[in-house]
Amino acid sequence: MDKETSSKLQELQILERNLQSYMAQKQNFQLELSESDNALEEIKKTDSDIFKLVGQIMIKADKEKTIKELEEKKKLIELRISSIEKQESLLENKATELKNQTKKLLESKK
Repeated sequence: MDKETSSKLQELQILERNLQSYMAQKQNFQLELSESDNALEEIKKTDSDIFKLVGQIMIKADKEKTIKELEEKKKLIELRISSIEKQESLLENKATELKNQTKKLLESKK
């Protein structure tokens, strides 16, 4: 295998590792988003007092303030997911392009 083909294969491996990293990050944010959605849903359903975990203790929390905080957190998480999805798309396109280039290089060497 020549140097150019080897270089393209290394670059492709790096892109694929980066893509896996983005996918893992997105999965973590999606889990966090789901937890926030569930918390919001439960808070909105209840008429009783709500409590927040702060460190190792629970404290009484203001319902409206907590709802606002969770909604802001959701927006931030959604922005992060959107950003990661854009990065994933760019990497996928670059990886596809690189695969095609490598394939052409390998076919031209035959």
